[in-house]
Amino acid sequence: MKAGAASLMQGVLALLACCATGAHGASLQISPVTLNLRAAQNAAGISLQNLGDQPIYGQVRVFVWDQRDGEETLAPTQELVASPPIVEIAANSRQTIRLVRAQAGPVAQEKTYRVLIDEVSREDEAGRSGVDIRLRYSVPVFVLPAGAPGKEVLDWQVFREQGEWMLRVKNSGNFHAQLGAMTFTNQAGKEFVISKGLFGYVLAARMRVWRLPVAREAELDGPLSIAVNVNAKALIAKNSTP
Repeated sequence: MKAGAASLMQGVLALLACCATGAHGASLQISPVTLNLRAAQNAAGISLQNLGDQPIYGQVRVFVWDQRDGEETLAPTQELVASPPIVEIAANSRQTIRLVRAQAGPVAQEKTYRVLIDEVSREDEAGRSGVDIRLRYSVPVFVLPAGAPGKEVLDWQVFREQGEWMLRVKNSGNFHAQLGAMTFTNQAGKEFVISKGLFGYVLAARMRVWRLPVAREAELDGPLSIAVNVNAKALIAKNSTP
């Protein structure tokens, strides 16, 4: 597809919740699929392995990853620099993308980025104005806060908006929350499976809103018990009143 600025952003945002558990196509494998940099760590690497019998060409870009008004946002940045930005991986070969912090040093609150790796044709890699993106991979990068280990602090609200059930999760902690498998149980004991795998992220000191995948007539009024995996740990949460 031809990717202009608008379509690029739409495609990027669609990937934010789906690329944290694995990133591999027909012949390209990426490792790791999530990067956690310690507060004093200046650099890290992403390994790209071409398992196919043809070379792979790609471009690498880095964005600040934020959440505003409950939605995901991305903005180009030089705070974290990828080298090389253009890659050619020979058949059955491996290459490392080096990520370097331009302003190294401890941070009080976790910083978050997304590294986009686009697989393109050779003509596109050479610099055509329109880029034909064959595959796109999105790798989350977290620069961890200094001092004691960071911690997420979550507040859960379930509410209606234009007849649809919505979920608002506020994270007042200094560490991101990766939300996994999630089930709601109402006062009558009825269960609603919200997600069987990765649901999404709530970044540190941010708020995220989702439309829930349930029917409009779902009985989600009143107190709910929320069984959810947060950062790969199972816990039981309660919703608060909006």
